Amino acid sequence: MIFQNINKPLFVIAILFCLSPWGSPPVALLLGIVLAWTAGNPFKKQSAKATHYLLQASVVGLGFGMNAGSALKAGSEGILFAVCSIAGTLLLGYLLGKVFKTDRKTSYLIASGTAICGGSAIAAVSPVIKAEEKQISVALGVVFILNSAALFLFPAIGHLLGLSQQQFGLWSAIAIHDTSSVVGAAGSYGAKALEVATTVKLARALWIIPVAFLSAMAFKTKDAKVKIPYFIGLFVLAMLANTYLPVVQLAAPYIVTAAKAGLTLTLFLIGCSLSREVLLALGVKPFVQGVLLWVAISVAALLAVISFG
Repeated sequence: MIFQNINKPLFVIAILFCLSPWGSPPVALLLGIVLAWTAGNPFKKQSAKATHYLLQASVVGLGFGMNAGSALKAGSEGILFAVCSIAGTLLLGYLLGKVFKTDRKTSYLIASGTAICGGSAIAAVSPVIKAEEKQISVALGVVFILNSAALFLFPAIGHLLGLSQQQFGLWSAIAIHDTSSVVGAAGSYGAKALEVATTVKLARALWIIPVAFLSAMAFKTKDAKVKIPYFIGLFVLAMLANTYLPVVQLAAPYIVTAAKAGLTLTLFLIGCSLSREVLLALGVKPFVQGVLLWVAISVAALLAVISFG
């Protein structure tokens, strides 16, 4: 690889660019993909860990820019959509897995990631059902590729259809897999869309807990340990602090700015994970299943949001 000797400097330069005023979530994601396909990611293991913690810290930071009252209203309006879409996605994922004869655990992980919150859901469910490394990798690859496409497609579709901030925020929270791209897409659409999308998506992420327990029952797994997303509690505390503590409100704009930069960097690291090797390892059937499942939930959610949102 012609860039092999300079991949580390390129990686550092790319990070600095993402953190600069010219960096944005879509550009950072695209830059990460380009780097993965050319120079490669010289820090694969470190990037995977950093992505996990950086995303959580960034989401908590965004909480300092939100009002608890309006966020609660937005979250409560999205509960019905969340319940129906999660149940419908898991059921459709099961049926598509049967049609394509996809490996059972791989199929379930793809459905879980599509239904709840992408990579976070897959990471939480995989140890519960005793999934193997290859099954996890395939599911993550499918979800991350579609998640990346959503970051570019959803804002364009939203503007084309003339969706309101409320409608787009709700739609993106339901139909985009990962929290990173939900926040990135909604943030580019508008402040209100960002508030609605982040709140609904995190409320949706709490469904990891009951789905993980049901997964253990469905796969008859003994001694299953369910990971609880504690960072969502910190997000709520950040919102409350920003709403009721004037001293926090003074620092809030700076914290939110830092959080948005962290989110941009997170998407760059996600892009760096989408290498040729990842794409080649997916397989046609899991990918087609993931695409059909994603299109189905996206269209259904869009129609629901336009009709009732």
